[in-house]
Parts: sequence; structure tokens; C-alpha cells
Amino acid sequence: MPPLKIAVCGASGRTGSRVAALAAVDARFHLLARVGRAQAAAFEDEVGACGAVVDFTAPEASVRFAAACGRAKVPLVIGTTGLTDVQRAQVAAAARKTAVFMAPNFSRGVTLLLHLASEAARRLPDYDAAIVETHHKGKKDAPSGTALRLAQAVAEGRRSDAAVPTSSLRVGGVVGDHELTLAGPYERLTLTHAAESRDAFALGALEAALWVAKKRPGLYDMLDLMGLR
Repeated sequence: MPPLKIAVCGASGRTGSRVAALAAVDARFHLLARVGRAQAAAFEDEVGACGAVVDFTAPEASVRFAAACGRAKVPLVIGTTGLTDVQRAQVAAAARKTAVFMAPNFSRGVTLLLHLASEAARRLPDYDAAIVETHHKGKKDAPSGTALRLAQAVAEGRRSDAAVPTSSLRVGGVVGDHELTLAGPYERLTLTHAAESRDAFALGALEAALWVAKKRPGLYDMLDLMGLR
């Protein structure tokens, strides 16, 4: 099988740079382009040369890349967080034309955490739920996309729209820690995931690119990739 031709948008960022670096030494990929902010506008007209695009940029840029990939029928992987409801709707519109894989976190461990959180919340419906997430001091969005998705998993497990209290810490160089606590009157259950390297996210994004490149138009995430949905 020939290597998958990919471009990495946001290749100068923390995670995007690792995606590009790992793709460059992986025989399954042909890294066509490392797209930074200066190259973004021109690249939107060149996405058709790619077998897939991996995007770790900013919400406004992700929406533009989604539209360009939709027009060119090129599969897209989005790791950008902090999108508004309107921006998510714009990404969903692109997913009607091409396969779009969108996840706040590409870690297999976090994906399993989401699955377990939903099941635990379903089994312990009367327990208080709370989330604490910690990231490096340069992270702009708070709560993190993963924390928001974790709260959604709890809500899905309980079939409730009740908000889950979430605390966000921005300190030092922490890659990403997430903790869900379910507390009853006499006991406490805590589910925790700690990321030790951004390579966990970068490798997951590359696996997502290989996976989504074979899919029909639609909106997918890590639960789909791991067969947990």
C-alpha cells in the first residue's frame, strides 16, 4: 500500500510539530507539507493534493480548512479545541462532503476514560460528579476540550443535561491531566488520566488519519476508531 500523503496544519505548534515530526519518519506517511500561519491561505487552494489533512490550529483556521477539504473531498482530522457551536456546525457541514475526524483528545487512554466515565455515571446516578483538569500555562481554552467531553460523557451516562462542576488549572508545563470524581455519602470513585508526552496525542492523530482516509463522508471521533460506539 502506498504511503498516505498528508499535510499538517499548525505544524509549528506544540502538538502539530510532533505530528509532523512523527509522520516524517513513519513509512506509512508521505509528509507533503508543514503548514504554518503564513502558508495557511495558500494551502487552502492546494488541499486536493493530499490524501488527508491533520489540523491543530485555531478555531477560525480549522473552519476554513474544513470548508476547503469539503470542497476537495479530502478527509480531515481536527484536533483543535475551543470551537463555538456555530463553528462546530460549519465543520459538520463539511462532513457531509468528506470524512471528518474530530476529537478534543487523540489518546486511547482518554478515549477509554470517556467510555468508563459514561458507564460509571450511569451506574451511580445519585453520586455527585466533579472534574478537575490541569494543563500548561500557555493553554488558552478553559475548561479544556477533553474536560468538556468528559462532562458530556457523564451527562450521556445519566441522560441528563445537568452541568458537571469543572475546575481548570494552568500551571507550568503540564501536558494534560484529567480527573473525574463521583462521590457518594460514604465513598468516592475517581477516574484519572495523566498524559506524559504529547506523542500520545500525535500518534493518535496519525492513526486517525489512516483510519478516516478510508471512510465515507461523515463526522467521526476516537470512540468510533476504537469501536466503543
